[in-house]
Amino acid sequence: MIETRGLVKTFGTKPVLDGVSIGVRQGESLCVIGQSGTGKSVLLKCILGLETPDAGEVLWRGQTLTAARRRDFLASFGMLFQGAALFDSLSVWQNVAFRLRQRMPDAEARAIALDKLARVGLGSETADLMPAELSGGMSKRAGLARAIADDPAVIFFDEPTTGLDPIRAARINALIRGIVDETGATAITITHDMSSVRAIGDRVALLQEGRIAWDGPVADMDQAAALRGFLGTE
Repeated sequence: MIETRGLVKTFGTKPVLDGVSIGVRQGESLCVIGQSGTGKSVLLKCILGLETPDAGEVLWRGQTLTAARRRDFLASFGMLFQGAALFDSLSVWQNVAFRLRQRMPDAEARAIALDKLARVGLGSETADLMPAELSGGMSKRAGLARAIADDPAVIFFDEPTTGLDPIRAARINALIRGIVDETGATAITITHDMSSVRAIGDRVALLQEGRIAWDGPVADMDQAAALRGFLGTE
């Protein structure tokens, strides 16, 4: 579904990505882990086109993701941003329906937004609230509803449980896993939370010193020598 080949990205004199090659199959949930500053978010930005790699390429459905093909790619993905990143001047339903409102009447977009809010456990009474009126967990749920509003083929999750207590984090993880299973979407999650990895991932890749140090099934990660330091089991 998505593949990177030899991605290189340097900021000034600091190499952040040093030949990253990784792929994710259709319907698979891939978690990319690593310490802060190892390039996880930069990798995501290169895939999305927010950063231009110095070398290497991104492929979408087996073909190089050129500028011409990027429009189709961007139309088929959803994203849960770190901190939810809701627009503070828009109501909850307007945030969820942000993309939908560009191509359909508000009444239709609102109906879809209410359906997606219900899917993540938020009632219709939250639809007309402003983001400032939501708790941290509710904001994450609203952000997740926005990510799935257009039934995307690919969903990106950037540190989906950051700032949440363990109980709320577990609920968000369960929602993400349920949505991925239910929709058959391909998922890429950037995280350092191993509870999230175990709950939502099929595969996990360790990004270390600009390269993929280990890549394999989540079930095998506890026995992987390359991961022991990161897991604190050395």
